[in-house]
Amino acid sequence: MTIKNLKYTFPSFLSSVLNSYTQIFFSNSRVFSLILIGVSFFDFWAGVSGVIAVMVTNILAYLIGFNRIYITKGYYGFNSLLVGLGLGVYYQPGTEFFIILFFAPLLTLFLTLWLEGVIGKYGLPFLSLSFLLGTWLVSLATRQFSALHVSERGIYMTNEMFQLGGQHMVASYNWLTDLGIHESVRIYFTSLGAIFFQYHLFAGILIALGLLIYSRIAFILSLVGFFSAYVYYKFIGADIHELSYSFIGFNFILTAIAVGGFFIIPSRWSFLWVILLTPVISIILTSTQAIFAIFQLSVYSLPFNMVVLIFLYALKFRERFFDKPELVSYQQFSPEKNLYSHVNYKARFGKSLYFPFILPFWGEWKVTQSHDGKFTHQGDWRHAWDFEVMDEDGLSYSEDGSSCDHYYAYSKPVIAPADGYVEEIVDEVEENEIGMLDLEHNWGNTLILRHGDQLFSKLSHLKKGSFKVAVGDTVKKGQVVAACGNSGRSPVPHIHFQLQGTPYIGSSTIDYPISHFIRHKSGVFDLRSYESPENQVLVSNISKNKSLEKAFHFIPGQKFLLHVKPDGDTEYEVDWEVQVDAVNLTFIYCEKTKSRAWFRNDGDIHYFTHFEGDRTSLLHKFFLGAYKVMMGYYHNLLVKDQYPVNTFNNRVAGLIQDFVAPFVLFTRSEYSLRYLGMDDALMQTNIRLRSEVSARIGRHEIKRMGCDLFVGADGLERFAIHENEKETEVKLIRGR
Repeated sequence: MTIKNLKYTFPSFLSSVLNSYTQIFFSNSRVFSLILIGVSFFDFWAGVSGVIAVMVTNILAYLIGFNRIYITKGYYGFNSLLVGLGLGVYYQPGTEFFIILFFAPLLTLFLTLWLEGVIGKYGLPFLSLSFLLGTWLVSLATRQFSALHVSERGIYMTNEMFQLGGQHMVASYNWLTDLGIHESVRIYFTSLGAIFFQYHLFAGILIALGLLIYSRIAFILSLVGFFSAYVYYKFIGADIHELSYSFIGFNFILTAIAVGGFFIIPSRWSFLWVILLTPVISIILTSTQAIFAIFQLSVYSLPFNMVVLIFLYALKFRERFFDKPELVSYQQFSPEKNLYSHVNYKARFGKSLYFPFILPFWGEWKVTQSHDGKFTHQGDWRHAWDFEVMDEDGLSYSEDGSSCDHYYAYSKPVIAPADGYVEEIVDEVEENEIGMLDLEHNWGNTLILRHGDQLFSKLSHLKKGSFKVAVGDTVKKGQVVAACGNSGRSPVPHIHFQLQGTPYIGSSTIDYPISHFIRHKSGVFDLRSYESPENQVLVSNISKNKSLEKAFHFIPGQKFLLHVKPDGDTEYEVDWEVQVDAVNLTFIYCEKTKSRAWFRNDGDIHYFTHFEGDRTSLLHKFFLGAYKVMMGYYHNLLVKDQYPVNTFNNRVAGLIQDFVAPFVLFTRSEYSLRYLGMDDALMQTNIRLRSEVSARIGRHEIKRMGCDLFVGADGLERFAIHENEKETEVKLIRGR
């Protein structure tokens, strides 16, 4: 099979090989993978054996028909790689050896699939368990194979250094050995090298360098994990050389990275658990060594596997303190990305887990009584709102206000605050005269809607005979259900609105926010999300603008041709397409840079959520500039949001931030969007928006970008990027 044919039949073959190396450290970094491949070839035949084992595993997995994504990410290859490296180190190359080298990865692949099924059903990773089982089985079996010869490589390290790089390599190795490195540092580096069966400082130093390039947090965790063990061994008076016997100290390193930053969000809690788990690893390490010594087998990474699996499984039984520590929900193969994205997601969408409710009316209404009200919203009914319509003078009525018809709110439509169905209706209470109260029928005419288990909304004081729905009907958010009245304990026409956990009239209220609304205060518009409207302010639902809705209503399959005119540079064109990933999440894909920008639209607001690819690309700049756009137009309204701190940051500041990120975030990346103008208010078109992107340390701005967005009748027509005193103009052409 030629390379060209291989690319056609197995398009991600190279990635599957590279990722198999970095998966050992829970990474998908290309640079790190090249370093690890180089390290594996310090022992040439070990390196060759590792590559062969990975290729055999990935090709067989592909030909059998296993999951392509798992193959590409190296999930199936990394255990076989470790088996291949181990065989390559311990046996001399030969025909018999390469026969075993073909079937050992096949056995490991089947063990991986079996463990994936057995352990995966508990939501746990299979880690390197298949490497352990495969290596032990092959090791026991090969003792009976007289044609295999044990290698003597590794005994005479100076000779091997000479073969690798001549006299210069030998001199460098001797210089490093005689440098007087502290025992603990020497064991740390050698333990890192031992992960790839390379028992010398050179290998460990290169792996440490690769680890530092891949993740500053992972590097710090490797130090914390190892040196916690070193101090613990010294403290209890144990033989510290146990760490260097077969250099199994890497169990502490891998456990620290896994628990401290990969499967768990990096934080002071994850670091604390890394330290607390050190004695547990030591106990398992010492005890299993004693048992496996009987069979002349090494425990390899068994303590790491046991501790990580037991700890992750134990966390699933928590009933509280779910953030101490907090499990990673979406894996990005980087402790920094896991942390920054998690913090950002909680800040942006943490409250969006609430079922979305809108205000139960059209237009602008005033909150005349909010939570913990002065008159009636107290005790078990403290979390409720009363709404009335006011004129410019702050009056709720015209003429002398002596009749219900004089009140602006009276007979106004009341709408469903969310999707649901009608649980109960009361529609026989007469309207009160102004100033009078019906204390016998406290809630007056009432509608209760069921939205989910233990989630109901109640609308009270409605107008008799105004109901547009019946018990059992299904309703949609925004559907007219009744009209505002003045029934029950209501001196003037208004809407009483509350959320409750049971379906009864008179149920106690629950503290539950409104998903999005506009607050009108002193002529200034303010977008509020997942908050409770406060007392004595004007509020409204977001009034949709058709042009803005069209501009940011991206549909899978939709294609764009963009004509790009950089300031002082050559014009060019870019193709974008809206696509859907394997879990039905939508993203914009750039054909030129292979970049992806994921987004969501809840009907009121367009959000970009995640970006992968070239951060110098036009798509990334659009991702930054249109990060959050509300679908309504309100002049001079300012929308604010924040990015993960690594999305838009100064390179040096970002690197420093990585080292201390689990404990403190001293940099931040901010987004703001202002609604500048709308030339055609009647047609709701020709809209100008301006976004500002900035990175800050405290009040000091260290980086900035601007983006102008122009929306016409056909949607987004063009945008302009302002960065480093240069402007890039972009015109969008739809339908290509």
